[in-house]
Amino acid sequence: MCAIMSVHRLVCQSCGTGYPLDTREWRCACGGLFDLEPWPRLDPARIDPTQPGLWRYRAWLPLDAGWEPLTLGEGNTPLIPAVWDGQPVWFKLESLSPTGSFKDRGAAVLMTALRGLDIGRVVEDSSGNAGASLAAYTARAGIKCEICVPSTAAGPKIAQMVAHGAEVVQIKGKREYAALAAWAAAAHGAYYASHVYHPYFLAGTATFSYELWEQRREVETMALVFPVGNGTLLLGAYRGFQRLLQAGLISHMPTLCGVQAAACAPIAQAFDRGRSTIEPVAVGETVASGIAIGQPVRGAEVLAAVRATGGAVVRVEEEEINIAHRRLAAQGFFVEETAAAAVAALPRLRERLASVSSMVIALTGHGLKTYRAL
Repeated sequence: MCAIMSVHRLVCQSCGTGYPLDTREWRCACGGLFDLEPWPRLDPARIDPTQPGLWRYRAWLPLDAGWEPLTLGEGNTPLIPAVWDGQPVWFKLESLSPTGSFKDRGAAVLMTALRGLDIGRVVEDSSGNAGASLAAYTARAGIKCEICVPSTAAGPKIAQMVAHGAEVVQIKGKREYAALAAWAAAAHGAYYASHVYHPYFLAGTATFSYELWEQRREVETMALVFPVGNGTLLLGAYRGFQRLLQAGLISHMPTLCGVQAAACAPIAQAFDRGRSTIEPVAVGETVASGIAIGQPVRGAEVLAAVRATGGAVVRVEEEEINIAHRRLAAQGFFVEETAAAAVAALPRLRERLASVSSMVIALTGHGLKTYRAL
């Protein structure tokens, strides 16, 4: 296997135990989550402007040199100035990614690694966007794919998965049951290509911060706003900014903020209570289905990242999400309700972050993902 030749390995964040990249374990025996070693130094001279999208940062990613990038044109999403409630903001249009969501950043890097490792079959659990993205990139890579989805997943997202040739298994009951089904498939030989557990996915979402740094060099003065369920875009951006800081390319971290729907807000609840761990909550009904995660695996990491940068995690009500959704469409931005939730939180965040000079909001998914008449 290619993993024997690889200079990279998986390392437990909790106990430091190392694993080869092709291990079928998706977390450490101690229960800890994996990270990657080693990481290359971020040298601006190694940015390759001849490569498409996020692959201009190929040399900044922990990938073996012989692994050919797997791409559908992800990354290089526009950063568009706009006005919200009379105040200037920037919208980063992750909704214009190849499959319509930011998940393509993580899927492209993860599937590049798995193809390099000669993985032939993967399984994932997803409420929609991650599964649609993984289905597209496994199709591109020629890898067999099974996606376990809750039966409540949005029809257009399931249609994407099926169109790309993935085997879609709809699971009745809680979102967590889909994860259990994926774990069972992984126990029978499939590689668990989890957008939540696998650190290569976060390596991909870290490119969000690299792009923003190139698009607007004064990132230190910004507040970045993300809708968060499992928080993979916020965490990837945090890790990316950490590396930019370590390389001396920024002087300090920008402020990172998370937004959750009030119907399912375990991270916001922990933030408000001053806790460092997450208590699971029941998933209430919300139009922001992409962030309806009652027990986020990396919730404690999200909390730590937000607090380390002086940010906040806030919650928004359903009517606020719906209003923001309609107002965004009226300005030309057709996004799914999950993305609109981040914009709905701007009044609350402005009250908390009066010293921030500008705000960048990640519009994470396209409106056709969950289309309904406005």
